[in-house]
This record gives sequence, C-alpha cells and structure tokens, in this order.
Amino acid sequence: MNTPASWVMALTYWLHLLATVVWIGSLAAVNLLVLPSLQSLEAATQARFISALQKRLEPLAWFCMGILLATGMFQMSANAHYNGFLDASAQWSLSILIKHILGVLMVAVSALQTWDVIPALQRALMKKENADSAELVRLQKRERMLLRVNLFLSAFILAATAFARAA
Repeated sequence: MNTPASWVMALTYWLHLLATVVWIGSLAAVNLLVLPSLQSLEAATQARFISALQKRLEPLAWFCMGILLATGMFQMSANAHYNGFLDASAQWSLSILIKHILGVLMVAVSALQTWDVIPALQRALMKKENADSAELVRLQKRERMLLRVNLFLSAFILAATAFARAA
C-alpha cells in the first residue's frame, strides 16, 4: 500500500519532470523550430519577434529552474545513494555532481541572456535608425549562441540523469 511519503515523492518527481519538459522543450522548440524559421525575415523583425518571445519564455524558464532546484534537492536528499553534496565515489553520485555542475552553467548562461543580451537587444531595437545595424546582428548572433549552448547543456544534463538512474 502507498504511504503518504510515496505520494510526496511521486509529486516531487512529477513536478521535476514537468519543469524539465517545459524548460528543455522550450529551448528545443526555439532552437530547432523558431530560429530557423526566422531566417527569411530582416534582422530588426527577427529581433522584435525573439524579444517578444523571450519576454514570455524567460519568466517561465526561471520558474522552472526554481522548481527543478527545490524538487531536485528533495529527491537527492531522499535517495539511498546520496552521501554528500560533493561526493563522487560512485556512478550515481558522480553523475549527479556532473548534472549539478552543468545545471549551474545553464543558470549562468540564462542569467547572461536575461540580464545582458536581451536588454541590449531591446535597447538596440528602440534606436529606429540603427534597427538593422551591425550591433543588432551581433547581439542576435550572441543570443542564438547562448540558446544553443543551453540546449547542448540540457542534453548533457539528461545524459547525466540517465547514468544516475542506471546506477
């Protein structure tokens, strides 16, 4: 029979998976579907669209990161393999450590996007005379590169999770 603790763990796993799907799914959709579809548009139109899209996605991504942190820490502390935060003595603990390092990198990349690149793109778009300037193109390339980096990091996080689950 299921105990209250098993329901809590099930809810925690469900929230963790849901936040993962939303965050990584949006990264995949933007990288693999949206950005390639925008190539035929002029630089200023592309930037306006991406700026509007990011206004919707950024709060969702940060919310998902918070859910992932809270549920992940709870799951990790309840796991029988857990022997300490920096423990790397077994496949599970090494995989989880790698997952956390990659997660911190994803948060850093997301912070750079949220508080540096996106505001710079928005400022460049406000300057009507410079709407198609080299600065705008440079910022768009930087934004795309950061989105790709986060997509690759997320794929490696999923791989580390798979290694931990296989332990």
